[in-house]
Amino acid sequence: MADITDTTKGARAGWRAPRFDWTMAVFILLAVLLVILIVSPLSRLVIESFSDPKTGEFTFGNFAEVFSRKRYLTAYWHTLQLAAVTVVMSVFMALPMAFAVSRTDTPGRGLMYFAVLGAFIVPPFLGAIGWILLAGPNAGWINQVWTSLTGSEEPLFNIFSMWGLAFVIALNVFPLIFIFATSAFDLISSEMEEAAAIHGAGPMRTTWLITLPLALPAILGASMLVFLETIALYGTPALIAIPARFNVATTQLTTFFEYPARIELAMAFSVPMVLITVLLLAAQRLMLRGGTVAVSGKGGAREPMKIGRWKWLFLGHGVIVALLAVVLPAAILVTTSFSVAWAKPFSFGNLTLANYREVLFEQETMRNALMNTIQVSLSGATICTVMGFVLAYMIVRKLVPLAPVLAFLSVAPVAVPGIVLAICFYAAYAGPPLSLYGSSLLIIIAFVTRFLPIAFVSCASGVRSMNPELEEAVRIHGGGRFRALAEVVAPVLKKSLMGVWILVFVICSRELSTAMFLSSYQNRVISILTLDLSEQGEYEMLAAMGVVLLVITTSVVAIGIRMLGRDFMLRRN
Repeated sequence: MADITDTTKGARAGWRAPRFDWTMAVFILLAVLLVILIVSPLSRLVIESFSDPKTGEFTFGNFAEVFSRKRYLTAYWHTLQLAAVTVVMSVFMALPMAFAVSRTDTPGRGLMYFAVLGAFIVPPFLGAIGWILLAGPNAGWINQVWTSLTGSEEPLFNIFSMWGLAFVIALNVFPLIFIFATSAFDLISSEMEEAAAIHGAGPMRTTWLITLPLALPAILGASMLVFLETIALYGTPALIAIPARFNVATTQLTTFFEYPARIELAMAFSVPMVLITVLLLAAQRLMLRGGTVAVSGKGGAREPMKIGRWKWLFLGHGVIVALLAVVLPAAILVTTSFSVAWAKPFSFGNLTLANYREVLFEQETMRNALMNTIQVSLSGATICTVMGFVLAYMIVRKLVPLAPVLAFLSVAPVAVPGIVLAICFYAAYAGPPLSLYGSSLLIIIAFVTRFLPIAFVSCASGVRSMNPELEEAVRIHGGGRFRALAEVVAPVLKKSLMGVWILVFVICSRELSTAMFLSSYQNRVISILTLDLSEQGEYEMLAAMGVVLLVITTSVVAIGIRMLGRDFMLRRN
């Protein structure tokens, strides 16, 4: 009996209360933060659009006013026209390049990758400025050369038109189609093409009858993304469409914030844009799940198709796209940044370093905008990557309740155009009780919300590829979930995480739509300041500021290429 008593006492003495699982507490806290981050601003879209501005009561009056005004309906129609033309132009630019790189023996593939990567790095608003300087109807360099050679008073190009606007946007968004099409072409076995060749079909006939139909779902899916990117873009339309008097949805949205601001109308006007986005994203997902060889198979043996003299045509096409998308805009920006007056012919007397001196040392507004851009980009990329990584781990491993719901919330911002998301954040957080308007924190929160889907999807793909036994081994030896994350999962996925960070950093540095309604005089970023300088006609300093931004982002991407490989930003997860 004494032995039993002693044993019981010994067991009690060795007993320890179970430690509180801080890991799970952090996971639940992060899940709550995700709900607040996504649901709070997006709910404003519904609440404000159905609220009477005077009484706050439920009403359909906002939608009635939106759909009864011809100006608003015209903006919708112009947006759909613009998006359709942009898709056609983007396909024409990207598809031959994707086919040449993936399926043929065309030389100069590195040049084509350069065109795609360069088009991604150059922000849309800088590309638009470059083409205004190149093809403006009065002082554009191309039109000046045309006038001097022909004596014609009519400009060769007028960038201030719907066609000019679609052309400039297409030069920026065609990489989307290139990435999807290349991924599809890479998964197609060359056996069927070889069989067609045996039966007498030439390279182009084989491509038209076999290769393109197999890749068609991916191409259509990418075209839908280009369509959505076009209807959501603000910077390029603000620079080109407004002077062209071509009203589109995003430029129309800004008019609702003229005094007195009518947020309820802005929300109601935004709802059709969100619905279009949701429908096209759903259609794209169904299309890419169609089970075709191009998008779901593992591919087979692939031999480059020998296309004879056609390869020089493909090479010429790639050279032209690289010139139009990267070389010409970058060259005119660099030239303008060193000019006293950009419209004057080249001469040593017109060269100066004063623009860079003002941007970097003398103009406090520009220096602050540059520092704000770096700050929000670094913060946004870091928070987004860490949050996306932890969310992906706890959702994929099903460590918290309602994991599918959290997964849906993590990717939900994809369905909301950036400028609409900015309006939602303005309505939710600009006023009391938080009163965040005028602080960089509001822009950082909006950027994290907007680009969280990029980090989450990429990290979730990496976590799924890992065997959970590695993490369980850490836990068996007494480690917690955070230790498993820090010592096992993160090191294995470090290249993926670094790629996500660089990608989000570059996107944040060039983002304009999301920052549009959230920046004030104190927290302006470069993209916002670009619009102000363009309206003032100060293209020389604008170009200098843009070149500094390009140097920063290009350096970051170059580091990524050095460490992660040439195409780390061009992979489709």
